[in-house]
Amino acid sequence: MKIGLKWIVSFSVIAIVAFGGLFWNPATDVSDTGVFLSEDKIVGADVAWILAAAGLVLLMTPGLSFFYGGMVGKKNVISTMLQSFIALGVISILWVVVGFSLSFGESLGFSMNGKHYGIIGNPLSYMFFNGVGALPHKMMASTIPFVLFALFQMKFAVITPAIITGSFAERVRFISYLLFIVLFCIFIYTPLCHMVWHPDGLLNKYFGVKDFAGGTVVHMSAGFAALAGALVLGRRKNPHHEPSNIPYVLLGTGMLWFGWFGFNAGSALSAAASAATAFGTTTIASASAMMTWIFFDRINGRSISALGACIGAVVGLVAITPGCGFVSIQESLFIGFISSIVSNMMVNWKALKKVDDTLDVFACHGVGGIMGMVLTAVFAHGENASLLHGGANVFLHHMAALVLVSAFTFFGSLLLYKITDSIITLRVSEESENMGLDLSQHDESLN
Repeated sequence: MKIGLKWIVSFSVIAIVAFGGLFWNPATDVSDTGVFLSEDKIVGADVAWILAAAGLVLLMTPGLSFFYGGMVGKKNVISTMLQSFIALGVISILWVVVGFSLSFGESLGFSMNGKHYGIIGNPLSYMFFNGVGALPHKMMASTIPFVLFALFQMKFAVITPAIITGSFAERVRFISYLLFIVLFCIFIYTPLCHMVWHPDGLLNKYFGVKDFAGGTVVHMSAGFAALAGALVLGRRKNPHHEPSNIPYVLLGTGMLWFGWFGFNAGSALSAAASAATAFGTTTIASASAMMTWIFFDRINGRSISALGACIGAVVGLVAITPGCGFVSIQESLFIGFISSIVSNMMVNWKALKKVDDTLDVFACHGVGGIMGMVLTAVFAHGENASLLHGGANVFLHHMAALVLVSAFTFFGSLLLYKITDSIITLRVSEESENMGLDLSQHDESLN
């Protein structure tokens, strides 16, 4: 077997990173920087909960691999599942080396009216987790070790590119996909994460964007990147297939729903009332969306299906994510209901069907994220917190941020796909596509 230069380069990169870690000289005492608190500020209950929550969020990525893998054709199950699973390796390493620094490092941006607005973090702040240790951070993790906060956030960075894979399943070259997710994490995810979740981030500090657990950072970015990917790679040669394994989809949905409690309730970063609120709104919105989806399908002449129930449940989970800690359980019922209807209509919209988004990632995650962002700006509780609570300006700022995030994630991803394609062709050959990616890319099959 001929070994191409791209594989030698890929191996060399991981080797350099591995040896680089040995020679990196991390700071041993960071308490004098002024941003860290003493160890006695750590709250044991918060540490226990976030450790558990981080594990739950990690489980979501293999859950997503089952969810997607069961939907594609039989010749592409393994490749589709691996595309999700491999993000656990690629993004975890990238996060330690530079991703966390770009997301939560010293804020780099611009100043206006005496205030600083961050666009991205300083890549040198926490490179190779330098200074990321056992002490709490004054602004970002005041009751848990900073390293736990960094590892919890890592799981969000992992699942975001994994979500995108459903849009170009059955036709993407594996090595090209690896390059794309590295570029996406560095140039799309980390600046968006910084702007929304860093205390000095532009969308947080200036626009006042409320994103409790990642509706904007994770699902909107993945949804618009998915739409861009489907457009760049084009339609499959045979876009019509039967799902290979519905029980896989059911299993994946169960794993996602279970893991989502860590995703949403864990984002409280403490064992507090807001975590309990997020836990409740998460499961009720998903239940509402699941039931709405199957009944809406039926009144539109479609069968009640296990696939529909699973997709509906995930749409509800997506839509409640940005507002899960800000809205009531009663409001989460409505959020699940209305988001399910809108996403269902988008999935079945003929104009969108012309774009071969294999597993309807944009219609579910992108549109679900949009609905969540809008409805959070309508319902969020607190003084001047949303449209219904005296915060008309908050709502308008959310709508402006919605436009900015949509444009940044779509056009930014479009550019990254073009760059990736110019380096390593994104799409497999017609022969490889007909053979199926399991065999042509990985020399494996279900048989």
